[in-house]
Amino acid sequence: MFDPFPTIHTERLILRQLNIHDHHEIFSIRTNENVNRYLDRPEIKTLAEAKDFIRRINKGIETNNWIYWAISLKNKNKLIGTVCLWNVSVKHNRAEIGYELHPGFQGKGIMQEAISKIIEFGFRKMHLKVILAYTHVENEKSARLLEKCNFIMTGINEANKQEKIYKLMCPLN
Repeated sequence: MFDPFPTIHTERLILRQLNIHDHHEIFSIRTNENVNRYLDRPEIKTLAEAKDFIRRINKGIETNNWIYWAISLKNKNKLIGTVCLWNVSVKHNRAEIGYELHPGFQGKGIMQEAISKIIEFGFRKMHLKVILAYTHVENEKSARLLEKCNFIMTGINEANKQEKIYKLMCPLN
């Protein structure tokens, strides 16, 4: 499904596959208190763990479990964030979107630009019918971003009362 890996270009960005040389930036983002404030995930503590994370992500891409892009500016190859489609259900034509952006690049429309292209990829290339997003109830910036990208809040996650559920239906149907 993802061979060759789909590199995506936007006006300002290149969405590309993670590579092992991204480990410093992955470490920086995944250990950043502001980025992690609303995320429930295992903490990366060393650069070696960042490299292991990149290897796991790329293995999951090889086995079609998810697709995960590094976000970089067109004029620089340095990773500034990530965006992914994961928990992919081929049977139900749906996936979840996830994203993170280094705080120094937040508030500039970068993630909205990236997510818009990933949504297009999900619906046109993966033939998804639904893209879901989960965000912490207190993460107002993420909620606004999803709403700008036409996601609709459908409720609170019953399993985790701290998460809002957002849904985007394919407009191509």
